[in-house]
Amino acid sequence: MVTGVRQLTWSAAEILALATKAARGAGAPPAQAARFGQVAPLHLMAGRKTELLAEALDALPDGPVLSYPLAIDRALTALAQGHEAEIAGVPFDELLESYVDTVPFAAEVTHKTQGHVALQVDFAVPRAPAVLHRISGCDALIALMLGLAARTFVPESDQSRKSGAGAGLTDND
Repeated sequence: MVTGVRQLTWSAAEILALATKAARGAGAPPAQAARFGQVAPLHLMAGRKTELLAEALDALPDGPVLSYPLAIDRALTALAQGHEAEIAGVPFDELLESYVDTVPFAAEVTHKTQGHVALQVDFAVPRAPAVLHRISGCDALIALMLGLAARTFVPESDQSRKSGAGAGLTDND
């Protein structure tokens, strides 16, 4: 007897790939789309708000997908040069925390006030790898990302096939 419906789960790798494609489909440049792809599974595995990922995709071609990585990179450059590191020009939220989680060194946000977000990084200590687990409970986000990712597909037409899309007419491998 079946007592309930089995909930779909996703691996971190599946979320990473889908989030990257979704960001590209929504208009993000390749580097920022790849960074968003890294952030998405970490964000979801940490139990943070899925709505922030959806809102970031909806804001493209502007918004956090572009501004958060650039602000963090500026802060890391300032830290490497021995200056105080402030993540400037972006608000503090759970999505920013997820972006900080992608820094390859021990990093944390140390000061969170309106208009001031300080970053502390220990470049001598590599970040411990994330403990990966299956992700569930984000069906609306998955549907949104699938729709955006579909924008990256080549349209099915004779013209696209003539220009090299698809397997062609004589695929024999």
